[in-house]
Parts: sequence; C-alpha cells; structure tokens
Amino acid sequence: MKIAVSGKGGVGKTTIMALLAGALRKQGHEVLVIDADPSPHMAQTLGIGDSSKIKPIAEMGKLLAERAGKTEGSPFYNLNPEVNDLLRDFMLEKDGIRLMVLGAIRTAEGGCACPENHVLRKMLKKMLLTAKEAVLVDMEAGVEHLGRGTVAGADCLLIVVIPSKSGVRTALKIKQMADEVRIPHVFFVGNLIQSDEDRTFLTTELGQEPVAFFPDATTIRQTERAGQPVIALEDGLENAPKVLLDKILATLTH
Repeated sequence: MKIAVSGKGGVGKTTIMALLAGALRKQGHEVLVIDADPSPHMAQTLGIGDSSKIKPIAEMGKLLAERAGKTEGSPFYNLNPEVNDLLRDFMLEKDGIRLMVLGAIRTAEGGCACPENHVLRKMLKKMLLTAKEAVLVDMEAGVEHLGRGTVAGADCLLIVVIPSKSGVRTALKIKQMADEVRIPHVFFVGNLIQSDEDRTFLTTELGQEPVAFFPDATTIRQTERAGQPVIALEDGLENAPKVLLDKILATLTH
C-alpha cells in the first residue's frame, strides 16, 4: 500500500505518519517512509540519529536531470526516469523502518523542486508492493504537491486537520484537488483534539466524520521537545494509531 499524508502547516502530519509507521511495524509490515517535505523532520520523529548520512534527492541535481531526461533549455521532462536504484542507494534503516529524504530548497529564490518531485511521482507509480509492504509519504504542507500531481500514484491520502476554520479550509481544498487527480481513497484525520466539541466541529465543518481522532497529547509534546522519537509512543493516544490503521487496511483490502 502507498499512503500519503498532507495538511495545513503545523497540524502534526509528520507525527501522525510516524505513529502510523509504528503501528504498521507492529503488525509485521515492511515500511518505507519518504520525507517529501521541503523542511524535513521525519528522521528525528522516527529516531534515526544518523540522518545526515542520507543523501537527499534535492542535492543530486545533475543525476536528476539525467534521470528525468531534461534537455538543455527545455522546461520539460520525459515520463520514464529510471528510479529503481534510488530506493537502494539513498535510504537508511532502523528497527525495520527505512527512510528516504526527498530534500529541501536551502536558499532564498532556490526555485522549485520540480525534478525531485517528478522522480518521486514516477517512483510511486512504478512501485509494486506485496500485501505486507507499505510506503508512507510525508508531503509538504498545503496543496502544491497536488498541483504537481506528485501523489497521483498513492493508494490513499490522509488529510490531517485540526479543529480550526483555517485548518478545515485547507483540508477541504486538498480533498477537492485529491479527487481531481483521482486518488482512490481520501480520509480526514483529526488531530489536537481536546473534547467532544472538537470532534463535532470537525465532523460538521468537513461534512463527514474523520476516520480517526488523535488527542492533543501532552506525551507527544514532551517527547518532541526533548528531541526524542515519537514512533513508539502509546500513552495518551487513545489507541488512535491502531484505529487509523484498521480503517486503512479495511478499505484497501476490499
């Protein structure tokens, strides 16, 4: 299965993806996490301490140009970049979870990450996975990745949304664009929930109930502030990671 996670900036999508990766591992899945956020933090969230050893795709300009088939002076890329060895050569593994980092724009006016996202899009479409393999893609905040069609190869898109008007507006826009690129399954996931009022607000404003609600957990904040991985957390989560995973598996296996 190929699962992408999106949402407004600051809603906690990276944390939820890490918790989902942990839930998948507990059920015996092989997990590849792709951090496609221009400001990547997944390594710390997963507890991969030597993330500096990962060579980001964004730093491989010449190789990307060759893979994407860009010709000098042309803004276009062909549709068949060879990406197989990227999976092998540009990832790290810890406790059965592999991590790949798309990379970041490191300077002002550094341009878009078009070649990197082109390779990622091709990679997602080309991957053939067994029932016990999962790819999780932590997308950049907002809607840009949908405008580029980066997650068109995903089986499922999780839209993380917090109980706020601005969060809901972004979530609904992401849902609209996800439907336009025909992602098969799109789910809302509520986060930073403090009360039944928050649950009701999200359900009413979104027009449907999120498939899972993650609480505004003190344990998550304390763990993140201490620079510790959240992937193995269980206390204070109200079983939300398992509820989310069960819904995904029930949907994708039917």
